[in-house]
Amino acid sequence: MIKVKVRLRPVVSKINLPTVLKTTIPPGDSMERLFIATQVGEIFYIGNSSVRTFLDIRSRIIKLGSSEPGVSGRGYDERGLLGMAFHPQFNYNSLFYLHYSVAGTQGPGALSEHFKPDPCDPGTLNLRWINRETQYDHIDTVEEWILQSNGQPQKRRTLLNLRRPFFNHNGVNTLNFSPETGKLVLTTGDGGAGYDPFNLSQDNMEIAGKIIEIDVDKNTFFDNPPVVTRFNELPVPIQETLTVIAKGVRNIPGIQFQRVYNQFIKFVGNVGQDLAESIFSFVHYKPIPITQLIQASLRNTEPELEGLINFGWRGWEGAFPTSTIRGCTQNPTLVEKTIAYYNEAVKTSVSRLQPLTSYFHKDPRPDKFGGTALTGVQAYMGNGIPDLTGGVVFTDLARDGESPAKGVLAYTRVRTDGKLSDFSVIETDYNFGSQSAYYVSLGTNLNQTRLFLGVYGSMKVTDFNQGSVFEIVL
Repeated sequence: MIKVKVRLRPVVSKINLPTVLKTTIPPGDSMERLFIATQVGEIFYIGNSSVRTFLDIRSRIIKLGSSEPGVSGRGYDERGLLGMAFHPQFNYNSLFYLHYSVAGTQGPGALSEHFKPDPCDPGTLNLRWINRETQYDHIDTVEEWILQSNGQPQKRRTLLNLRRPFFNHNGVNTLNFSPETGKLVLTTGDGGAGYDPFNLSQDNMEIAGKIIEIDVDKNTFFDNPPVVTRFNELPVPIQETLTVIAKGVRNIPGIQFQRVYNQFIKFVGNVGQDLAESIFSFVHYKPIPITQLIQASLRNTEPELEGLINFGWRGWEGAFPTSTIRGCTQNPTLVEKTIAYYNEAVKTSVSRLQPLTSYFHKDPRPDKFGGTALTGVQAYMGNGIPDLTGGVVFTDLARDGESPAKGVLAYTRVRTDGKLSDFSVIETDYNFGSQSAYYVSLGTNLNQTRLFLGVYGSMKVTDFNQGSVFEIVL
């Protein structure tokens, strides 16, 4: 692939960790503005070269990075303000949507000890999430807001309240509107821990581990719906607003759409476990109404899932059967990889979607890199960086083994022959010096001709004001 070099042009610095970067034209404005959401609950926008506050919901966000049960206690956290999306008609109807972890909802977590599957112990392969109303980590909410005529945003209604088993794998950049259906798309992670202990991602009734469409034009007349974990726990009017696009999700940095002639290619990144990070692409799919899945469950029959996308997790980690890793006792420089869930890998081997590309945590090839976690995927349709036009740009949190830590920018392209696509590292000119530079988010403007990169100087959300946003330019 062509070697690409770019510059990082600073847009804003000394902000908190930027989780979402996207543009919109605000009501009463004629210009597209860049909006930045931070993990701790602030939303800024760039207006006339100055940074302005759009909304501050820090008081609504769960206490992040604390040492309460179920949290790492080291300041690292995957909760907070996770999703922000503007209605396609935001300029006229002033509606926008937020997904965040709710203050005061801290629970003990669904498991009391670290989980790792053991093929020699079937009990570890068939765990169930029980006592859900008490054994959970926190509650996430998806809300509709409106920008009032006085310039002040106000919450209108709650669309979903979701109980989550663990503190991690809640997704990031989780809300995006589909240009095909006009619906709000929510990308939910599998609920966390590691290895999806309860196999929520493949269970058709579980909300975790899915990509869901929400018809926000339908009024359910539920201002504050019940807190749920399964689709069949939702009131019927809410069920009727939901369809499922995909399952088998581990953790996702959003879904993106690339228009090619009269159809859209969808791109989804799935964060890996121990071996690989993967990007998937698909054009054709058939969204399955939640009501249809529930009826099949009540009848104890297999639902018609033709057209439903399945990324294969937890049986598959990208192109590999999901594996556990342990060191070799005879040779500490080597590791042994054991298939974690053989039966599930077999079950989903036919129905799963092959990735467009995968990159690996350990890669011996000289022109590649060892990754940590996929943090963003964006199609690029601009001409400003000609060698990237029509390509798919992605970011990884930090290159394996590099100190100080620095993220990676790379790109790939869609293939039509069904083979795994190769990828190429994009070289950047910016000198971060002795400061760590984790690449935490990737964004684009409305017509995908500009790319924005979110960078943070620490892995700890409790280390404040270490964030920067750059525009990627030639």
